[in-house]
Amino acid sequence: MSDQEESQTDMKKTGYDESNIRALEGVEGIRTRPAMYIGDTTLRGLHHLVYEVVDNSIDECVNNYASVINVKINADG
Repeated sequence: MSDQEESQTDMKKTGYDESNIRALEGVEGIRTRPAMYIGDTTLRGLHHLVYEVVDNSIDECVNNYASVINVKINADG
């Protein structure tokens, strides 16, 4: 039985109601489940983030909202 199936079985036994739902504030949801936003958290996902930043920056320049693109990747992430 998978972890998800076990979790669902446990919920059926103990019940599931609004007390099991937690609202996340600000960027807490992104920090909790980053793969939902970037696909995965491997090197592939990190590359995807860089591509998105560069693509969005180019769009800003093409549409005359910016004239210079500066992208800095810090060693600590």
